[in-house]
Amino acid sequence: MSFIRPEAQAFLWRWRELLGALALLLLGLRWAIWGIGLMQINGWACVALALVLGVVGAQRMRFRLGSGGPGVVQVTEGQISYFGPLTGGAVARSEIETLRLDHTARPSHWVLEQPGQSPLAIPVTAAGAEALFDVFASLPGLKTERMLSELHHKGPHQVVIWQRSPEPRSQYRLH
Repeated sequence: MSFIRPEAQAFLWRWRELLGALALLLLGLRWAIWGIGLMQINGWACVALALVLGVVGAQRMRFRLGSGGPGVVQVTEGQISYFGPLTGGAVARSEIETLRLDHTARPSHWVLEQPGQSPLAIPVTAAGAEALFDVFASLPGLKTERMLSELHHKGPHQVVIWQRSPEPRSQYRLH
C-alpha cells in the first residue's frame, strides 16, 4: 500500500537524479556558507559533486521517454538482451559496429548492428531501456548530446548515432 498517488510517484521517479543532486547542492551550500574550516571544504566539494550529478541526471532524464513499450531490455556484464513479443536477441557491447536510431518505426527503435548477425531493434519505450544509456555512453567517441538531441527529433528518418572506427592497420617493419 502506497501513500503516494501513482502519478506523483512516477514524477518523482523520473526526476530522482535531479532531486538528489538538488538535495546534495543545498546541503553543500549550507556547509560551505555556515560551516567552519574542514566543513566549508566539504561543503564546496558537495556543491561540485552536485553539479556533476545534476548534469548526468539531466542527460539520463532526457534519455527516458517513458515505458509501456513492447518487450524487456536487460543489460548484464556488457551483454544487451532484448526479449520482445515478436523478435528478440542479444548483442555484446564490445561487438557493436553501428548504433542507429530508427524514427520510421512506431515507437522509435534503437538498431544495434554487429558483424555476422541480423540487426537487433529495441523500442525506445521498452521496459528497462533506460539501462541502455550507460552502455551507449561507454561507446568510444559517442557524443551523448548529439544522441539525446536526435532522440527528440521528430519525423520519419533513420540516423547513425555511432559507428565503430576501423582498426588501424599495423605497419610491418623489416628492422
